[in-house]
Amino acid sequence: MGSLPLFPEQASTIAPEVDHLLYFLLAVATFFTLLIFGAIFYFAVRYRRRSENELPPVVHGGMTLEILWTVIPFGLTMVMFTWGAAVFFDESRPPDDAMQIYAVGKQWMWKLEHLEGQREINELHIPLGRAVRLTMTSEDVIHSFFVPAFRTKQDVVPGRYTTTWFKPTKPGRYHLFCAEYCGTKHSGMIGWVYVMEPQDYQTWLSGGATEGSLAENGQKLFTQLACDNCHKADNQGRCPTLVNVFGSTVQLTGGGTVKADEAYIRESILSPQAKIVKGYEPVMPTFQGLVTEEQVLQLVEYVRSLGPKPAAGQAPGSQALGNQAPGNQAPASKAPAGKKSAPGAAPAKQ
Repeated sequence: MGSLPLFPEQASTIAPEVDHLLYFLLAVATFFTLLIFGAIFYFAVRYRRRSENELPPVVHGGMTLEILWTVIPFGLTMVMFTWGAAVFFDESRPPDDAMQIYAVGKQWMWKLEHLEGQREINELHIPLGRAVRLTMTSEDVIHSFFVPAFRTKQDVVPGRYTTTWFKPTKPGRYHLFCAEYCGTKHSGMIGWVYVMEPQDYQTWLSGGATEGSLAENGQKLFTQLACDNCHKADNQGRCPTLVNVFGSTVQLTGGGTVKADEAYIRESILSPQAKIVKGYEPVMPTFQGLVTEEQVLQLVEYVRSLGPKPAAGQAPGSQALGNQAPGNQAPASKAPAGKKSAPGAAPAKQ
């Protein structure tokens, strides 16, 4: 018979950190459980009432004892808090050179897409020893992306982007679950994460047929939606140029600012009136219901490709396209960014 491990295999850099914290919490809980129950039984026997007339002595004060049972638990909780916060911040901050992959949760499957254009359903192939950043959203209800061997679990919420990351340390196949009840077939929303040697991953990546990279598909969609009628590369359109906009700080009507990240670009596509770029009119229509979540991700990646060349590994995929667009391609404008101001032509073409 196969062994039944008490804990899942450790297969990522964060897994040992999470386990060490868990072991510490278990050790503290076990120690104080034994100490308290041991004291209860000892005092119950040692100070039991021996006769009907026996009365216990009255004790007033116990400053030393009170200080000890206040300071020691406080110190332990501060250790737990500091240690837990350190692990949380490590898990919340993907490295700048992390490989970008997009994921969409849907009843009842996981749809994943690599920047190179490879698409997977309920499977994720990644290279060994490379940090991987997942940007995720849901098409319907709340899901939760959970890989026990990586000690990572992140809610996937409709209408917004969430991120998680991990760096695999062992090649192999690892379970992928949805850890949030999402309907009648929730238990069937499972899959596998395949950690491959780098050369094997490159072979897999180049083996399947694709219809272009994520950014290239976003460029095609950008043109199909006539977004380039308003978002001109030379900034002469009815809406702001999208060249170099990703990652920048955008000035808004009313005096506010916003960082042009994935969430902002998505909001610009689906709710263009939410934030208006300073100096532009709110003429862009919503594309809610006209594009799927996967298409929104394609547009986001295309806009990213129009920005400055990403730092090492920041969002690899679209650099080549990004170097092209600024020069002479109308794609420099993109549907999402319209929200920032207002793509008047895009709506007309719809």
